[in-house]
Amino acid sequence: MYRRLSILLTILFLIIPVYASNTYTSTTNFLSYNKNLDENSFSSFPLELYHKINDSDLNFDVFKYGLKGYLKLQNENSLNNSNYLTIIDMSVSANTERLFIINMKTQQLEHKSLVAHGRNSGLEYASRFSNKMSSHQTSLGFYKTAETYIGKHGFSLRLDGLEFSNNQARKRAIVIHEADYASSDFIKKNGRLGRSYGCPSIPKKDYNTIIHKIKKGSCLFIYYPETSYLTNSKLINTKTSLLANNG
Repeated sequence: MYRRLSILLTILFLIIPVYASNTYTSTTNFLSYNKNLDENSFSSFPLELYHKINDSDLNFDVFKYGLKGYLKLQNENSLNNSNYLTIIDMSVSANTERLFIINMKTQQLEHKSLVAHGRNSGLEYASRFSNKMSSHQTSLGFYKTAETYIGKHGFSLRLDGLEFSNNQARKRAIVIHEADYASSDFIKKNGRLGRSYGCPSIPKKDYNTIIHKIKKGSCLFIYYPETSYLTNSKLINTKTSLLANNG
């Protein structure tokens, strides 16, 4: 009996490390952009990470779009801060937490919060988007976070738009800043979240911590299922084979 138990334990100790190694390799290949990445492998890796994040409020298709752009930018060495991917889903109610900050190293969701859209983009739901000066609308697409500064809204984070849909962001002074109207208390009093001039403004809670994490070159993606954007975005429509690291 003891001999059989000893044999079983030996087998288990041999199997477990192999399983753990395979799991680690899978996620490691994902973050280092497997050289043999193709459509089949790309469809499985995002799902693996999505399950690790484990938050049903983050739509999988939105996450996959954001991940695809992040991988492309990372492969081009365009991100000075590749630790974080921030996704804002403008297709859902402003009264819900629709900003997601994902730590790409730990593969965990670190922050989730309310976020405002532009006053001319809609009331509770955003439906209109623009890259034009003085439009007071939100601009869709991928951004890279830049430097922090002290302005009329206090401590703020500048954004640089990386696509045709948001490349006027710096000229329009589209930044991340804190706002009293971006809070659950404002929703209780007014029935909906307040709106900005186009900035993705967020609550004061954890604000400083968030900004210090995502500043200086991390990827931010603002999503809405607008046909013209989804059709013409070079980052979203990148061929999966180009996401592989050829270095």
